[in-house]
Amino acid sequence: MDKYELRIITWTGILLVIFLVSVLRGVSKYATDLPECIPYDASFTAPRISQLDDSTYQVFMLAQMWSFEPDEIYLPVGAEVDFYLSAKDVVHGFHIAGKGVNMMAVPGGINKTTTKFKEPGIYPIVCHEYCGSGHQHMKAEIIVNYPKEN
Repeated sequence: MDKYELRIITWTGILLVIFLVSVLRGVSKYATDLPECIPYDASFTAPRISQLDDSTYQVFMLAQMWSFEPDEIYLPVGAEVDFYLSAKDVVHGFHIAGKGVNMMAVPGGINKTTTKFKEPGIYPIVCHEYCGSGHQHMKAEIIVNYPKEN
């Protein structure tokens, strides 16, 4: 084997190891999570917010042309939320800014993801999948307030 070929193979191996270590570090550092797909059940298509205990909530989101229901969600700081997402008409996107939550709302399908809101603020929800002429108006928001004083 030529010495230049050996150098190229060595450098390629080193770069491959660096790449794999970077990917594994990024996955563990940013805690990427994939949404779950849940078997279809009509009860998931009724938009509502359920409080399970002081800091655990379930939000059943319905995407439809050109809105999300519920369109305003009020939560305390530290709330852990299970989002169940379904679509009424066409494929919609679901992105919560600043939280890394990104799902697709597909008619006849239910997606689920869980996230925790540690900081107070307003977290916009936008549709990132073109769904028709009113797509730019399709948004909602999550308002995270300080916890109630005892």
